[in-house]
Amino acid sequence: MRPSADRRGYSKPAILFHWAIVILIAIAFLAIEIRGPKGSESRLIWTNVHFWAGSLILTLSVLRLLYRLWHGTPPEVEEARVLTFLARLVHLSLYVFTIAQPLLGILMINAGGHPLSLAGTNLNIQLVGAAPLAHKVLEDTHVFIGNAFYWIIGLHAFAAIGHHILFKDNTLRRMLGTMR
Repeated sequence: MRPSADRRGYSKPAILFHWAIVILIAIAFLAIEIRGPKGSESRLIWTNVHFWAGSLILTLSVLRLLYRLWHGTPPEVEEARVLTFLARLVHLSLYVFTIAQPLLGILMINAGGHPLSLAGTNLNIQLVGAAPLAHKVLEDTHVFIGNAFYWIIGLHAFAAIGHHILFKDNTLRRMLGTMR
């Protein structure tokens, strides 16, 4: 579905999806960084926060992608083809990240011989069985992608701020819901 030509900013649901996912990504990264030593109560609590954040990121990202496919996006701000291409590439990688990274986490836990258990619920997610060799590969991949996406997220934020300060266009305002 194509966006209407008169809609310049993102819709309220698209903005809500975006910022909810941003907050959940920050929580997931924070939780895994401060979780504490193995066997500690702190580690258990923060690991559960990480699992919940990742599960919600996956859920909201799929819903966001479906919403985007159904409702489209506002017209692009960019005039330069290279910048438009780079923006699309970064957005695509962010979508891949927010869907693939939580799936890799679930597969990693499953391959380690455990279902993903979400604290406070009776929900246990088991996509694959125990596979010790796959567990190590999945763990290394999950960590590598997580670290790589610090950079992609930073690039995305830097580009939005750069557009706002240098180009003085509506790129950032479109996602803040403050179009002028």
